[in-house]
Amino acid sequence: MRLWPRSLRGQILLAATLAILLAQCVTAVLLYRAAENRRDSAMLNAAALQLVRISEPQETTRFERRRVQRARRNRGETIDRPRLAPRLPRPIRLEWVDKPAQVEGDQPQYGREEELLALLQSQGVAVAEILVIERKASADPIVAARPRLRARMGREGLDNRNFLVAAVRREGAAQWAVARVPEPEVQRGVQRTILFQTLVIFLLLTSSLFFFLRRITRPLAALADRTERFTARQQAGEPLAAEGPEDIQRLIRAHNAMEARISGLIDEKDVMLGAIGHDLKTPLAALRVRIESVEDESEREKMAAVIEDITRSLDDILSLARVGKGNEPPELTDLAALTAAVVEEFEDRGMPVHIIDHPRIVRPVYVTWLRRALRNLISNAVRYGNEATVSLLEDNKKIILRIDDTGPGIDDDRIADMLEPFTRGEASRNRATGGAGLGLTLARSIAEQHGGELVLTNRAEGGLRAEISLPNA
Repeated sequence: MRLWPRSLRGQILLAATLAILLAQCVTAVLLYRAAENRRDSAMLNAAALQLVRISEPQETTRFERRRVQRARRNRGETIDRPRLAPRLPRPIRLEWVDKPAQVEGDQPQYGREEELLALLQSQGVAVAEILVIERKASADPIVAARPRLRARMGREGLDNRNFLVAAVRREGAAQWAVARVPEPEVQRGVQRTILFQTLVIFLLLTSSLFFFLRRITRPLAALADRTERFTARQQAGEPLAAEGPEDIQRLIRAHNAMEARISGLIDEKDVMLGAIGHDLKTPLAALRVRIESVEDESEREKMAAVIEDITRSLDDILSLARVGKGNEPPELTDLAALTAAVVEEFEDRGMPVHIIDHPRIVRPVYVTWLRRALRNLISNAVRYGNEATVSLLEDNKKIILRIDDTGPGIDDDRIADMLEPFTRGEASRNRATGGAGLGLTLARSIAEQHGGELVLTNRAEGGLRAEISLPNA
């Protein structure tokens, strides 16, 4: 399965999507770290708040403070509760010990010790010693000694929750004050907010990019279609309208000028070749009539053969110039029947040409030109390879017209040269052996006219293989 899109619009949309995803991942990490910092700050502030309260008169017990607060509420007074940070986690009751007990698994928090010390000093608390550790709730002795607290937290809370244990000994005090603050629960709304934000950005950005890219890529698609048509037909039409951004408009105008120039050169070439063909064929026909007066039959036959060879070379040159210039659309043709008909022509002349059974394949082709290409390839196979075997194959991507022979083949370093005009398998210009060197070039041009290609390869078992590959669409 292809994951990377092939179109410009798809690739830009995918790149933008990946950029958004990367940006949102960075945002999520930053938000997570900020949330962790807030949780950590809340735990330290809760511990500091509890430790600061030890400066209140010790005779004011917790129950006395609650009684006073209820009385003030009944009188309608507002109670100001000292708080160093909003929404602090609820700590466990303060503990007084001679020395803080440490259990296995405690993790010293040196950075938090410095922060807690700064908080306490900012509140005027003189600290002689300080200790901050983090431990599992299930390992804390206070939690183990309080069944109601264990029941409230549950087994899952004991295993997954941590406690921040902050112990402080004030100057002049003999005992340590130990505060325990449970780790606040993770806020689930942050992840939902990030996900919702990502979806909204995706929809807004991709939809806006889609409309902008459609405006940009529409003239590019029209230009690509126009170039393909001109390549296949070599005929210029009405100039393509210059649309889209200024850069693309410049490209379209440049293409229109180039297309008009190339079309003019092709038309001039065709006129010139037509004139040359007409001017040469007329005197050649006159020479063909005049050689009939030559009494020596052997000389007359040689002269006629030369004239015929020149005439056929002119026909090949003119045919090569006309490939792709016709206005007729391709015809829906049974390629199996077309191949069989061409092979039958050679069989009727007693040539060693064979055809392999193949399935019926119907595709739109230029019948006259494709028949010409098959004839050229089969003729070469018979001339240089003793015999020809023709087959027709099909797969999901292409249709292959294959011609195999049993000859000596072609040197690998000469295969590409053999497709060029006036290149022959051997140096002779005799049509019975060397020919004019235009057959393979004409076959290649016809294959390209159909959007395919001509490929020559040497067979492992000996001989040459010529394949016309046509797109299976």
